[in-house]
Amino acid sequence: MPRTLPVEIAVQDAAGVRVALAAGAARVELCQALGLGGLTPSAGLIESAVDAAGVAAVADFVHVLVRPRGGGFVYDADELDTIVRDIRAAAAAGADGVVVGALTDAGELDLEAVHRFVDAAGELDVTVHRAVDASADPFGSVAALRDLGVRRVLTSGGAPDCRAGLETLARMAADSGPLEIMAGGGVRIDDIAALAGAGADAVHLSARGTATRGGASGPGGGVDGFDMTDAALVAAAVEAAGLVRR
Repeated sequence: MPRTLPVEIAVQDAAGVRVALAAGAARVELCQALGLGGLTPSAGLIESAVDAAGVAAVADFVHVLVRPRGGGFVYDADELDTIVRDIRAAAAAGADGVVVGALTDAGELDLEAVHRFVDAAGELDVTVHRAVDASADPFGSVAALRDLGVRRVLTSGGAPDCRAGLETLARMAADSGPLEIMAGGGVRIDDIAALAGAGADAVHLSARGTATRGGASGPGGGVDGFDMTDAALVAAAVEAAGLVRR
């Protein structure tokens, strides 16, 4: 039977939140600096996103990425403490969920850290991000999350993108129990049907374009232009997800 596959859009600003709402996305992963893989958004951006979802009367929409820096996912004590504080701040700002993850020095999923994150999140939904794909055993990492109070995991099946990881994604979906498997990593519109066929519970993409308004960044460095959420890509993804069969 036809079913709608929920679509999550990674957005970096209030305009992106409104685009995702208008197109019928299931939720957003709210972040900044997608060029670095995404970092924790500001308090003001979280509040703006929560307000926009409230005006649109859309529940469970704002899920906040909590990642203190770029680079890998092995964090020291100060960074772990910052993540916990930012989770609590996101909850206080009205977020519906958080997106987190951490690895140990040995490259294994840091289950102790994830447990701390879940505790700090309280009633919020918890998604573990693609740190699992950077772990030594992505399949085992996903399996280890089933009993930790995590709602879903964002994964490419341990591959550079979802197309290459499709077989592993299917194994993860078959073995995940109550844990939702959200396919993300280089997702194209044409991939959505195959990801649904592999058993994914949702798909995640950034649907980015480039804006050039605002002028040059000046002689102090930086790049001209910035990422923006492409409304046409978001609409196409939501439409494709509404046509999948399983």
